[in-house]
Amino acid sequence: MIDVRTIATSSLGDRSYLAHDGEVALVIDPQRDIDRVLALADELGVRITHVAETHIHNDYVTGGLELARRLDAVYLVDARDHVAFDRTPAREGHDIAIGSMRLRPIATPGHTHHHLSYALSDATVDESGQVEAVFTGGSMLYGTTGRTDLVSPDDTVELTHAQYHSVRRLVDELPADATVFPTHGFGSFCSATPPSGEASTVGEQRSTNPALTSDEQDFVDTLVAGLGAYPAYYARMAPTNSAGPEPVDLSLPEPVSPDELRGRLEKGLAAGQWVVDLRERTAFAGGHLAGSLSFQLAQPFVTYLGWLLPDDADLTLIGETEQQVADARRELVRIGIDRLAGATTGPIDDLAGGTDLASYRVSDFAGLADRDPARVVVVDARTENERAGGGVAGSLHLPLHELLARRDEIPDGEVWIYCGSGYRASVAASLLAAQPGRHRDLVVVNDDWPHAAQAGLAVVRDDDRRAA
Repeated sequence: MIDVRTIATSSLGDRSYLAHDGEVALVIDPQRDIDRVLALADELGVRITHVAETHIHNDYVTGGLELARRLDAVYLVDARDHVAFDRTPAREGHDIAIGSMRLRPIATPGHTHHHLSYALSDATVDESGQVEAVFTGGSMLYGTTGRTDLVSPDDTVELTHAQYHSVRRLVDELPADATVFPTHGFGSFCSATPPSGEASTVGEQRSTNPALTSDEQDFVDTLVAGLGAYPAYYARMAPTNSAGPEPVDLSLPEPVSPDELRGRLEKGLAAGQWVVDLRERTAFAGGHLAGSLSFQLAQPFVTYLGWLLPDDADLTLIGETEQQVADARRELVRIGIDRLAGATTGPIDDLAGGTDLASYRVSDFAGLADRDPARVVVVDARTENERAGGGVAGSLHLPLHELLARRDEIPDGEVWIYCGSGYRASVAASLLAAQPGRHRDLVVVNDDWPHAAQAGLAVVRDDDRRAA
């Protein structure tokens, strides 16, 4: 009997899997912090003999190489991928015996050129190898597919056509009751569109997946038209994974004294000093060290810090506890941010060393409606895809990932910043507050976007505004 366990990385919107027969185990697409995988194997009392990658990942640093080396396990990577380390080439047509399980690689290009799905069967139950599960990586997701523009803009259309045929191939060749286990599609930017559901089978995808409910050209046109921006750090992930990541280091960063911390803050962003406060965002707004940045340790902390952090910046963390810093460290190594300039912990008043704390206001969409948005500057920090559904009338659209390059477009005066929940608005406000020589009265709208219309604010699409 095959048992599949999920190891979720909700902060990145991905899942890894451990499949076992009671004695030996296979791990699919492990994240870099492999201690979670090892702990699960110990809990189950199974021995990991194989580690498999569905593809060279673009959104995180893999733990597959280190896990395989540590356990002397077989490391399966697509034979067509050029990598700088020893692996066991995985090829379609070459099934792999893993204890009583049988693993069948299936070429499913689309998310990348060299992408494999893995069909898993239990030979002790059905000698013909009836497939019980399929690990689909970035191919067939729940009600959607993996995005197809991460390899190269020039390859996007070709890969989108390939994605369409790959998903159809899986449904044509695999039994309807086989359980689908995708790696992406749980909040990851690797998903082409938002997924539907938390579990599915091959048969269920027939009626829910656009690759199976649309004709080919409609699928391609719709998917390509809906592709938005993705985190800048993605550009580093595939090269890192192809080269072979260094072993993970989850140790705490070097401690930084309050005096040294204040010295880094005085140098500021212009000198490459990023001092990141991990506290809850409204606590940060109520009082923080001037020049520090608000990145609350909650989803989507690592996505947006990784997206905005310059490659050559020195990153210092401020946490309330060592555990908070350790948790942030774990998140950061998953996307290859290994070098930290240090960290400090403790009450923010103690770290201030007698200097005054900075602050700004926090409100909601009802507060913005009461203030009259026509009398203030309103900034929308959401993505292009979110904005396409409408924004507050008269607001300036500056996606958070463009803010540093375009922040001078925001005039001095009273500035209200909103996003989908308040997280990105808080990051944006802290970045603006850290900009020297400007005088803005900042207000963070710490509220969910649907409440804007409920508060009576006029919500319009940019297309409607231009037509008027």
